[in-house]
Amino acid sequence: MKVSTMAGRIGWCATDTERDEPPQKVTWARDLGSEDARRITATVDKEDGPTAFHPAATREFQKQHRHGASHQRLFLNESHNTHRRPWPEKARPDPSTGHKGHCHRRRRRQGEEILPIAAAVRPHPIPRTKRHSDYDAHIISRLVPARATDTYLALRSLNLELVRLPELVSNPTIGQMRMQFWRDSIDKTFAGAPPAEPICVLLHQALQDLRARSPGNATASSIKFWVQRLVKTRAKHMDNRPYASLAALEEYAENTYSTLMYATLASMPLRSMQVDHLASHIGKACGIVAVLRGIPVLAAPQQQPAKSHAGPGGGRQDPALLLPLDVMAEANLREEDVFRYGPQAEGFQDAVFKVATRANDHLITAREMLKNLKAGQDAGHEFEHQGEAEHVYEPEEDDTQRDLRRGFGVLLEAVPAQEYLTNLEGTNFDPWTVKASWKLPWRLWRATSKSQI
Repeated sequence: MKVSTMAGRIGWCATDTERDEPPQKVTWARDLGSEDARRITATVDKEDGPTAFHPAATREFQKQHRHGASHQRLFLNESHNTHRRPWPEKARPDPSTGHKGHCHRRRRRQGEEILPIAAAVRPHPIPRTKRHSDYDAHIISRLVPARATDTYLALRSLNLELVRLPELVSNPTIGQMRMQFWRDSIDKTFAGAPPAEPICVLLHQALQDLRARSPGNATASSIKFWVQRLVKTRAKHMDNRPYASLAALEEYAENTYSTLMYATLASMPLRSMQVDHLASHIGKACGIVAVLRGIPVLAAPQQQPAKSHAGPGGGRQDPALLLPLDVMAEANLREEDVFRYGPQAEGFQDAVFKVATRANDHLITAREMLKNLKAGQDAGHEFEHQGEAEHVYEPEEDDTQRDLRRGFGVLLEAVPAQEYLTNLEGTNFDPWTVKASWKLPWRLWRATSKSQI
């Protein structure tokens, strides 16, 4: 547990190592010089930090503090222990602000460390954002190899920020400015001077750990190449233009979701043609699944509240349908029909079926490849991206069995993709009625136990 000390308030927040423990009920009490001590009850989530402070007690505390009232004692009562422990008081300048006021101090317990005020009051945004907006990544992050976890979290959060940009801005110029901000931030991060942005700070820390484990700049350069390709592809598709063909959709998936997997593997570091080959197929399936998942959101966009980036349009987004044009033409499907009638549009379910089938084919191919490689056999077909940038391998360093064991956690992206496709089939290929599966954690555990995807 970490502690933050500030003038008139002590904040508690939990470390990452305690995130799996249940939330703890904590009672805050202050003696404000009156007969009845003001009591505050706040629920502290050991992952997100303090979530509530009683405003009335805070105002009373500030009032007494302004009038110079002495604060004789501050007690902390835990739900399972009602014993009150006095806290010593000492007047000293606040180390964060320089303000000379009363600061309550206590003796630090073993293993605790002092956090900056901002870190204790405001929870770190990456775990919260990832948990609520990218639940699949939130679960998989527990199974990714520990040395690649920070990179995985940073890249998935970056991908989420880039995906959300079209929803947050109504002016394309502002969208391009935001994209340029991320380009500059990535360059500064890899140069060793990250901006004060949580994603960049976390990525910088991951790069420092990587350089400590693997001296040299080759691996960091590889990660930078993949991240830049991700940003470039997201910028190209900011206007939600439809894909010309199913092959164009696969290329988009290769340059986004497969690229995220390549960067995570490079952060381990792991350079293996067979593992990259598997990641290519799985990433293409994940990219296609992401497009299918986004159909209800983009085809029937909701009115967004007016925000600073929304402009005078109030964040209103035009409907879009990202199914490949050749598939829509084959199914005799028109965009206007989908915008008006949703899943009841003629030819819609046939088009979704064909696109979903291509994603399922990639997952089947990846499973067959993994089975053959574990049996000591050949993959069955050539890696189509072999020889391209950052896909150059040294045969003498390739130990397939070892590499599969090391990189298996990254390949678990196939599990939520297959889960979605199975649920989509159960709804007769209607993306509007697909429900989130509560079985995903169990399926990931089962896949990890059996080393199967």
